[in-house]
Amino acid sequence: MARLDPDLRSLQEVRDLVERAAEAQKLASGWDQAKTDAVCEAMSRAAAAAAHDLARVAVEETGIGRVHFKVLKNLFGAEGTWASIKDERTVGILSRDEQKGIIEVGTPAGVIAVIIPTTNPTSTVINNALIAVKGRNAVVISPHPRAKRCIAETAEVLRRAIERAAGPSDLVTCVTNPTIEATGALMRHRKVAMILATGGSGLVREAYSSGKPAYGVGPGNVPAYVDRSADLESAAKWLVASQSFDNGTLCCSEQALVLDRPIAESMLARMRARGAHLCSAEETERLARHCVRNGLMSPEVVGQDPWRIAEAAGFQVPRTTTLLLAHQAGVGRDFPLSAEVLCPLLSVHVVDGWEEGCEVSLAILRHGGLGHTIGVWAKDERVLEAWFLEKPASRIVVNGPTSQGAVGYSTNLVPAMSLGCGPQAGNITSDNLSARHLINVKRVGFPRADWDALYERDLARAARWTGETAPRGSGLPGDPALSGTGAGGRSSPRPAADPGASTPRTPEVRSNWRGNPPTLTSSARAAQAPVATAPRFTSTPPAPRPATAPRSSTASAGRAAAPVASALAGGGPYVGMSLTPSEIQGILGHAGAGCPLGPCKGCPHNDLRTGACTA
Repeated sequence: MARLDPDLRSLQEVRDLVERAAEAQKLASGWDQAKTDAVCEAMSRAAAAAAHDLARVAVEETGIGRVHFKVLKNLFGAEGTWASIKDERTVGILSRDEQKGIIEVGTPAGVIAVIIPTTNPTSTVINNALIAVKGRNAVVISPHPRAKRCIAETAEVLRRAIERAAGPSDLVTCVTNPTIEATGALMRHRKVAMILATGGSGLVREAYSSGKPAYGVGPGNVPAYVDRSADLESAAKWLVASQSFDNGTLCCSEQALVLDRPIAESMLARMRARGAHLCSAEETERLARHCVRNGLMSPEVVGQDPWRIAEAAGFQVPRTTTLLLAHQAGVGRDFPLSAEVLCPLLSVHVVDGWEEGCEVSLAILRHGGLGHTIGVWAKDERVLEAWFLEKPASRIVVNGPTSQGAVGYSTNLVPAMSLGCGPQAGNITSDNLSARHLINVKRVGFPRADWDALYERDLARAARWTGETAPRGSGLPGDPALSGTGAGGRSSPRPAADPGASTPRTPEVRSNWRGNPPTLTSSARAAQAPVATAPRFTSTPPAPRPATAPRSSTASAGRAAAPVASALAGGGPYVGMSLTPSEIQGILGHAGAGCPLGPCKGCPHNDLRTGACTA
């Protein structure tokens, strides 16, 4: 394998990892809830203990973000995630509603392909692995090439924790040599049951086009509106803190600041007092050229310190700068900084009133952030209600930072590092992804208590149009299927009984059937039937029988005996058949009243024109 081309080696590694993960998952599928939770708790504790080391490795390898805040992310991914799912049932009977007669049963999805981005590599691995193993699944991780070392280290921490908890370590595996081809092969592998992809829109489209069930969570372009009714001091504090949180690398971090005109200058002054730098028109132009290229953010600025971004753009700011602010006169490709740029940089849009603020916020969401997250700072209930009802965002964070709020760190939303944006953004869910999304839920249903009455009532309603009060198969009195003799037949109506007459004794009905004749040996067959010299399956067709009146079973049996006997004597049409003439004659001898199908009269196999039996 060492001599293989790197691409081929990566493809082979993917195949091997999926096989190992499938074997490990097969073992885990037999765990009870207690065993599952013990393994997950061990993973959470191990990840929390390694939070600093993993944060340091991530920043060293990727050059993105800040160690201090990556420690917080790792702790949140380990402890916050586990706290949110530790009491959740994912194994066996999940719930039982005796009143409704419904039982829910949880089963694992299987092997899950997990695609990890470079912006939040270690914390996303911790979160995704925990919610997967909580459902007794296995994960095969495909890391971003720029973060493959720190992602592999995180996976190894979790693998050792699983081993210490007496579980198969291959519940968590990681591709060591990621390539585009290998990631595609992983997502399409026949033993991969589901895909969890966190990253750009291209990656999400690839996940959904793989033919596998997929949770694809893509980019955001988050506006934060500050209304004239807002607490400006609190807004300034948390907007700066949100952008400083790992240098704005979370996809739910604010990207645009939409300010109500009466408070715009005051708000900007408060932010400058907290280290923000308001760029001049020239500086804004330089930032636009450096940070956005061909309508997309430049990878060079992702997660960088403000002073480094400014320096690379061609101007200087103090190293204590917390945030760059740049005015934009509109939204769209003609205003580059109105796009998503994952760094401590906010575009500034001044509006007249909350109605215009609403329109500008919608435009920003539609410019790359549809369905993701929006922030609003206001006390006016009219404004808040307008944001709740009208904004196409799956998470609406009120009077707080969106970076920490949307993921469930500063709010009581479900803690998650993978945030769905809903069908409006091409995602299958708008939820914060958690353990319940990665299990199959079977539902057991018992008949409702009023089912009989409900069914009869609805049949009666339908009868008003159809005229059928008791349609076939309904089981109601008058159902024609209940009055038949079987095989679709109908019984004749019985005459009304004479009250004065004595009840006649019903004779015992017996069949004349005495079983099939004994099978003859080859020697006996030879003695009874001469061997015909005519070719097999050839015979002279019998002469047509003249039409006769309907016959009784006794008469028909007598008339049929003569042609049958003559035919047997001369071979005739019975030559070459699998039964000997004597066997056929024995079977026909039981026809009529002794036939196992019943009397000929009324039998569906009796031809009334010829009297022949077609059975």
